[in-house]
Amino acid sequence: MRSGHRLGDLLGHRLGRQFGWLWGAYATSALGTWLAFGAFPLIAVRVLHAGPARVAALASVGAAVGAAVAVPLGPWVEFRRKRPVLIAMDLVRFAALLTIPAAFALGVLTFLQLLLVSVVVAAADITFRTASGAYLKTLLPAQDLLVANARFESTAWTTTIIGPPLGGAAIGLLGPVATVVADAVSYLLSALGIRATGGHEPRPGRPEAARMRAGDLLDGWRFILADATLRPLFFNTALFNGLVMAAQPLLTVLMLGRLAFAPWQYGLAFAAPSIGGLLGSRLARPLVTRFGQHRVLVVSGALRALWPVGLAFVGPGTEGLLLVIGVELGLIFCCGVFNPVCTTCRLERTSTDRVARTLSAWAVTTKASTALLTALWGVLGALLGPRTAIGLAGMLLLATPLLLPRRPAAQLREPEPAPSRP
Repeated sequence: MRSGHRLGDLLGHRLGRQFGWLWGAYATSALGTWLAFGAFPLIAVRVLHAGPARVAALASVGAAVGAAVAVPLGPWVEFRRKRPVLIAMDLVRFAALLTIPAAFALGVLTFLQLLLVSVVVAAADITFRTASGAYLKTLLPAQDLLVANARFESTAWTTTIIGPPLGGAAIGLLGPVATVVADAVSYLLSALGIRATGGHEPRPGRPEAARMRAGDLLDGWRFILADATLRPLFFNTALFNGLVMAAQPLLTVLMLGRLAFAPWQYGLAFAAPSIGGLLGSRLARPLVTRFGQHRVLVVSGALRALWPVGLAFVGPGTEGLLLVIGVELGLIFCCGVFNPVCTTCRLERTSTDRVARTLSAWAVTTKASTALLTALWGVLGALLGPRTAIGLAGMLLLATPLLLPRRPAAQLREPEPAPSRP
C-alpha cells in the first residue's frame, strides 16, 4: 500500500489525475525541446551554409519577432477556455516544425523558412505558457500551486540533463533534422496528454465590450506595474534573465575558442550543474514552509546574483572547468529554489480574470529583453573582449537584488467571478 502511495506521488496523482496528465505532457514536450537543442543553428550552418550573422539572427530575431507576434494573443487567450488553447499551440508547433524535415527531404529548405518557423514557435511558446499558467490556477487550489510549480521546475532541469546528450548522439548518427522531427512529435504527444486531462472547464466571462481595443494590449503590463509585489519581481526577472543569457554566447566563444576546451568539456560544464536545479526545486516547498515565501524569494533571488561574476575568471584546463561547474552549480541551485516560488507568487498575486494577460506581458518582456541584451552584449564582446563583457554582466547582476520586493505581499482578494456566457 505504501509503495502505491509513493508511485502516486511520483506520477502526480496526489494533485489529481488532471494534473498528472498535464505534468506528463509538459515533461514530454520539454524533453523534445532539449533533444533538438541547437538543431536550428546546426541546420543553418551544415545544410544551408549560413554565416555567423545569419546564425545570430536566427536566435535573436526569431525570439524578438515571436514575442511581438504574441502581444495580442494574451488578451485573446484571457477570454477563452485554456485547454483548447494549449492543445492548439502544441499542434501549431508540431505542424510548423514538421515543415523543416519535409522541405529538407524535398531539397527546398531555405534560411527564410528556418527564420519563419522560429518566429511561429516562439510566439506559440509564449501563448502556451500564458494559457498553461492560467489553466493551472483553475486546476489546483492555491495551497498546491507551489508543489506543482516545483515539479515543473524539477522536470525542466531533469530534461536539461538528459536531453542534450541524447540529442547530440542523435545528431551524430542521424543529423540535426532528425531531432527536429523528435521535437515535433513531442508536441503532438503533449497535445494528446492535455486532451486526456478531461474535465469541464467553464468559459471565462467576457467584458461587455466584445471588441478588443488597442489599449487592451497593454492590460497585462498595467496589472503588473500596479502591484507593489509584482512590479519589482517583473523588473528583477527581466534584467536577471537577460544578463545571464546575454553572457552565455560570450562564454561559449571564450571556452571553445581562446581557452580551447573540448566540446565534451563544454557540454559537461553546463549539463552536470543542472543537478543543482533538481535539488533546489525539491527544497523550495520545505523552505517556504519553514521561513515563509517572502524570505525565501528575497534570499534565493539575492544569492543567485552572486555567482555569474565568477565566470569572468575562468581559465584553461581542469581548474577552469571546475570553476565553471562550481559557478553554474551555485547559480542553478539558487534558481531552482527561486523560480517555483516566484512563479507561485505571481499566480497568487494575479486574480483569475487577469492571469493570461499578466503572464503574456511577463513572457513577452522577458523574451524581448533577453534578445536585446544578447545583441548588445555581442557588440560589447566584440569591442571589449568576451572576458570583460562577461565580467560587466556579472557586476550588473550584483545590483539586481535591489529590485526584489522589500516587504511581504499583502493577501490578494479575488474579485467575484464574472458570469460565464451561455
